[in-house]
Amino acid sequence: MTTAKVDVNKQLEIAVRTGKISFGVKEALDAARFAKAKLLIMSSNCPEPQKQNILQYAKQSSVPIYNYQGSSVDLGGACLKRFVVAVLAVKEPGDSEILKLVER
Repeated sequence: MTTAKVDVNKQLEIAVRTGKISFGVKEALDAARFAKAKLLIMSSNCPEPQKQNILQYAKQSSVPIYNYQGSSVDLGGACLKRFVVAVLAVKEPGDSEILKLVER
């Protein structure tokens, strides 16, 4: 594991520009249910019923989840989007090091 701390917002920006990212609860549920994602990133204020469903499917499919410290507004901004993002699925990280958030 690297000793350098990963800058979450910077890596999110790179992943959005160069990788394959799906936004929204429905997309994240599908990605978790069918293990299509390499990582799920969830905002601190993701709606509770959806959050529990996503967590359940992610656990069953062994998809790691990163709990973003900011709100859905903050997460949307970090992804260069002008809408709120409660959760997103990283399908391909592109040139980012976003997957290092969950390395063990």
